[in-house]
Amino acid sequence: VFNEIYPVWTYSYLALLFPVFLATDYLRYKPVVLLQGLSLIITWFMLLYAQGLRAFQFLEFFYGMGTATDIAYYSYIYSVVDVNLYQKVTSYCRSATLVGYTVGSVSGQVLVSVAGWSLFSLNVISLTSISIAFGSAWFLPMPQKSLFFHHVSSQQLSWEMKVMDCKNGSAVQDHTDVQRAPGWEDEAKVPLNGEGRSAEKQEQKVDIVKVFKDLWWDFLQCYSSKTMLCWSVWWALSTCGYFQVINYAQGLWEMVMPSHSTNIYNGAVEAVSTLLGAVAVFVVGHIKTSWAMWGEVALALFSFLIAAAVYIMDTVRNIWVCYASYVVFRIIYMLLITIATFQIATNLSVERYALVFGVNTFIALALQTLLTLIVVDASGLGLDIFTQ
Repeated sequence: VFNEIYPVWTYSYLALLFPVFLATDYLRYKPVVLLQGLSLIITWFMLLYAQGLRAFQFLEFFYGMGTATDIAYYSYIYSVVDVNLYQKVTSYCRSATLVGYTVGSVSGQVLVSVAGWSLFSLNVISLTSISIAFGSAWFLPMPQKSLFFHHVSSQQLSWEMKVMDCKNGSAVQDHTDVQRAPGWEDEAKVPLNGEGRSAEKQEQKVDIVKVFKDLWWDFLQCYSSKTMLCWSVWWALSTCGYFQVINYAQGLWEMVMPSHSTNIYNGAVEAVSTLLGAVAVFVVGHIKTSWAMWGEVALALFSFLIAAAVYIMDTVRNIWVCYASYVVFRIIYMLLITIATFQIATNLSVERYALVFGVNTFIALALQTLLTLIVVDASGLGLDIFTQ
């Protein structure tokens, strides 16, 4: 499981991330949201009925597709609402994800510990839930515009654009003098079509070469800032470590305390860490301080605490110490990634923030893939879970 099945998820996620990023925008979100639902249905169906190593490796591929298409869910909502509603829908997005994760973790723990349900039954519930989500996605309205490929005139876009990070619930407002995102043209330059449609509704013709040139120019501009580069490097490295820890933490707990010999509380720990992490994110969003001045100090201090939590989780072979270390690890990561979001998003437009977020995640996955290939994969060193 550790050395031959789990690594496939990492490779699949990396391989699919960039194509999915472009396809999401080109296809205008909804088709990719449906693809995500279908990928997760296949994943959980195979989890219930598939047999053998190759089957489970295919399962991990579909799960990689499901996680890579996450971007469609988080982007879709902004394409169908006005800019002045961004803060409200960000709150809805964050709350929906948080409530779903918490309810799943708590109910799973209660059904196993109190009602004595089997893990198979829990996965049937998961498959049913995903199937309902997939069905409801068919009824979503199809967006008429997207960020890169399907532009509309600038009159429909507020001059001050708010930048959101759905997963962390943060909101930052742009400076009014920020350069307009590439591809948005002045109203006077938008030609009227033969049927006399208004300039505001005229969609720009898709120019793929221009999109790639604009993305490359934006990439160079964003990462020319030393502060941006510093926070982005931390983002990529810490996210790489975060993925690696949460992927293999339950495997480590299984080695410390085998589930067949005693009651385990993995679901409860996941719920507690998620809720406390959300509280930390909420609190840090309301702290009035200069993150430009104190951000790097906080980064150094809390990064040390993260490393200490992971070290203790590995060396003290006690399940309750492992649980506590994991909770501390997740809380601090969520807190720091929110501060990083503030720093990165402060002077970026919506388009640039989407690009930076995507690039940082891609680098994190590339590093994780390298780590997995060398340390985890059976074709590499294939180390045991504690050495990993």
